[in-house]
Amino acid sequence: MTIIPIYQKQQLIFEQFLEQYPEDGRFELVNGEIVRVQATRQHDDVADFLAKQLDKEVDRLSLNYKVSGRIAIATLTKDGQEQGRFPDVSVISLDIWRNNRAAYSALREPLQVVVEVVSTNWEDDYIDKLDEYQRLGIFEYWIVDYLAIGSRVYLGKPKVPTVFVYQLDDKGIYQPTAYRGSERIISPTFPELHLTVEQILSV
Repeated sequence: MTIIPIYQKQQLIFEQFLEQYPEDGRFELVNGEIVRVQATRQHDDVADFLAKQLDKEVDRLSLNYKVSGRIAIATLTKDGQEQGRFPDVSVISLDIWRNNRAAYSALREPLQVVVEVVSTNWEDDYIDKLDEYQRLGIFEYWIVDYLAIGSRVYLGKPKVPTVFVYQLDDKGIYQPTAYRGSERIISPTFPELHLTVEQILSV
């Protein structure tokens, strides 16, 4: 006997996600469903601090970028399922942003830089989003593990707060560099940026 469900939840695509986006809070489209993204105040403080630092560089050097924490992007999983991600910090070319200013703050084009501040669901940032952002062709991806809650596979032993900067190589594969303590974080997009993990931890 075959049992046919009376009701089957609809698997949303990116456009439907944008149309149905709730007004109260921050959400992502994950495996066809809208899920709430909740962050601590400390998490938000770290994200805001990083956005300000990058925005200062854009202003100081008159770079052709926009920095925002309010941009949704469409990504694809390795199985071809469409996701809707909402990075903590996004850096995008002004040319892409201004191409259609009447549109929603949502993009299918690759961003220049994406920053994710790690939360308790750290695997999303280290595994799922890394794969999706690489697949989309985002040039530079930061994983900011300020609480050192990721696996020892990534953080080593003992685990310490770490910022990983992933850069696409000429084959479209991310190559990571890890920064800890007083080491200056090197950003390919912002080569004159002076920022350390210690400064992030002091926020």
